[in-house]
Amino acid sequence: MEFAPIGAIAGKEFWDRIRNRWILAVALVFTVFALAIAYFGGAQQGAVGFRSIEFTIASLVSLVIYLIPLIALILGFDAIVGERERGSLDLLLSMPITRLELLLGKYLGLAAALAFSTLAGFGLVAVVLSTQLDPGALLHYFGFMASSVLLGMAFLSLAVMVSVFAADRTRASGMAIALWFFFVLVFDLLLLGALVITGGSYSGDIFPYLLLANPADVFRVLNIFTLNDVRTLYGLATVFPRALADPWLLGLVMLAWIAAPLGIATWRFRP
Repeated sequence: MEFAPIGAIAGKEFWDRIRNRWILAVALVFTVFALAIAYFGGAQQGAVGFRSIEFTIASLVSLVIYLIPLIALILGFDAIVGERERGSLDLLLSMPITRLELLLGKYLGLAAALAFSTLAGFGLVAVVLSTQLDPGALLHYFGFMASSVLLGMAFLSLAVMVSVFAADRTRASGMAIALWFFFVLVFDLLLLGALVITGGSYSGDIFPYLLLANPADVFRVLNIFTLNDVRTLYGLATVFPRALADPWLLGLVMLAWIAAPLGIATWRFRP
């Protein structure tokens, strides 16, 4: 495996997103929503203005869980199957480049575009809020930004895996939307139903580990469990052991969610 062709493909994917203003649009969406939540999140309670970093991050987590996975899946679902449908995949593979290099180049370029737009969008909000935050609060916010990037990369990895398996773009898009519904909407409902059926008798044993089977839940726990003011509001303190909520451990779980789908995609994409 050589890094030069990987870098060339990644650079093309990244600059393609720059030229079509995709990065600018996503960064603008993140900035607008984050500012609106930071300053108007308490409007329903009759309070307008920045309240605290804890409640701001808690509100942003709910937004990010819905938005970033959807953007990542839409961004990557046609990474391979789109090239196949356009007839350019065979041309690319006829060049001195391996399938692994092509796959990694595609993924890294899209991941760079998604990470840049995420950091740019939320970073502008950090600049605006910097005068109102102490160093500890800024550290929490930067951790939120980093975990948002990891969440996007995890779902982008799932999207690339879908793109390798799908026979055409229509099926790939359907599979991508199905993954979004499952991980973002259905998964937690299934867990809640299981807790109700079992009367919560297994919540302390297996429930925390089941949450690790969903990158969206890992992201939620990673950000919420460290915020003392809002942790109890989510009920995490009663069902998720503190030892399992170690940020480094959860970060490794997120990295596994990035690596595993890419590994499956690499295996499937072999000649």
